[in-house]
Amino acid sequence: MKTRSFPLRAPSARHAPRAGAVLALALLAACASQPPYEAPAAPAPQAFKEAGATWTPAAPADALDRGPWWELFQDAELNRLAAQVQLSNQNIAAAAAAYAQAQAVVRQERAGLFPSVGLSGGATRTGGEGAARAGLSTSASLGVDWAPDLWGRLQGGVDAAQASAQASEADLASARLSAVGALASAYFQLREADAEAELLQATVEGYERSLQIARNRYSAGVVAQTDVLQAQTQLANARADLATVRQNRARFEHAVAVLTGRAPADFALPPAPWSAAVPEVPAVVPSTLLQRRPDIAAAERAVAAAHAQIGIQRAGYFPNLGLRGSLGSGGSSVADLFKASTLVWSLGLSVAQTVFDAGATAARVDAAQAARDARVAAYRQTVLTAFQGVEDQLTVLRTLQAQEPLRREAVAAAERTAQQLLNRYREGQMSYTEVVTAQVAALSAQRALLQLQVNRQLAAVALVQALGGGWHAPWQPPA
Repeated sequence: MKTRSFPLRAPSARHAPRAGAVLALALLAACASQPPYEAPAAPAPQAFKEAGATWTPAAPADALDRGPWWELFQDAELNRLAAQVQLSNQNIAAAAAAYAQAQAVVRQERAGLFPSVGLSGGATRTGGEGAARAGLSTSASLGVDWAPDLWGRLQGGVDAAQASAQASEADLASARLSAVGALASAYFQLREADAEAELLQATVEGYERSLQIARNRYSAGVVAQTDVLQAQTQLANARADLATVRQNRARFEHAVAVLTGRAPADFALPPAPWSAAVPEVPAVVPSTLLQRRPDIAAAERAVAAAHAQIGIQRAGYFPNLGLRGSLGSGGSSVADLFKASTLVWSLGLSVAQTVFDAGATAARVDAAQAARDARVAAYRQTVLTAFQGVEDQLTVLRTLQAQEPLRREAVAAAERTAQQLLNRYREGQMSYTEVVTAQVAALSAQRALLQLQVNRQLAAVALVQALGGGWHAPWQPPA
């Protein structure tokens, strides 16, 4: 690399056109070093395939609340816990810190566009018998360095940092969406566990009465001991199921504690009535999903950052220019620093150009272009995965909605059958085996209905997350 320095002089009148031409060429080169950015095209269907007749796109398309989407479930306790997650969740805190770091990098890159100014000064006193001259010497200087960004290299760094910061902002939105979604899922499963525990507790009490009936009939010599043994087995199984449900509830409670930033030992969520209602989640048309999903926005910003790197590497084809100026003064006293006769100034221009690098610059440009292409592919895959997620949850919601009345019908029929068979057993008209079979079927139907109801709520939460939770990229215009 060769560097030349020479004093800066103002161009004469006859050289002015030539200087203007050089400046114009420099500006054209700067434009050529940074290709214009266009967001990559992504597949966007006209409508969701699985929407069917159970869902209609909201009007307007962004009717899904961009704020507290969890309030759609109208659960005061969930709202309170969601507010705690926003403040205390450590994954959100880490994402917020990463976003703050990315913003600091933007400010750092932007500072490179401006000159740097340095001020230095000193004073030295010398003396002694061996000194040739005794006295005080002072000095002060002011220096300015500036590298004009003629080829857009520095601006490309700013653009790349800005795009990365916006991607971090989208990552922060993803962290919030994920944390609150995980909270809602754990909370609804905890409430379902409460309802299932209440059902099993009532079942245990009913099986205890059935066991007593079997014992009474066995004591009277009406039935064999097998009836008592079957009743004991049924009761023990129900008690074991109840213990398992309570264990699951404890795990969900621990998960809620961690999501809200608290240790499980310091957190308790008492049992409460569970509202199994599933709200209507206002969805969006497919085209707006590209702006409402924070992971899609982050992937697109990663493409923009990679695109800016192409311009940065292309700037390596052009020379680096630097301006340096200094103003200094020195003397035998502090007062001498302010005398015009002691002022010394300098102004220089440096130019550095790589003459031969065996294709290293071209290789860096090719690498930047390949990295951009990889980001484009990742962006398109993110879009496809997002559409898949929405279609999956629409399918789940539609299927569960169709199954719920059938499950309710099965529960009603199984409960009637179990009660009728128990009455007939009391009258000695059938064996206890048939009663046990009917009671097990009724309990299984009741638990299946509870599981279906919580699955509908979980699917609604998953659909909200698949739709981006109402978040919108602030740097993009509204759809």
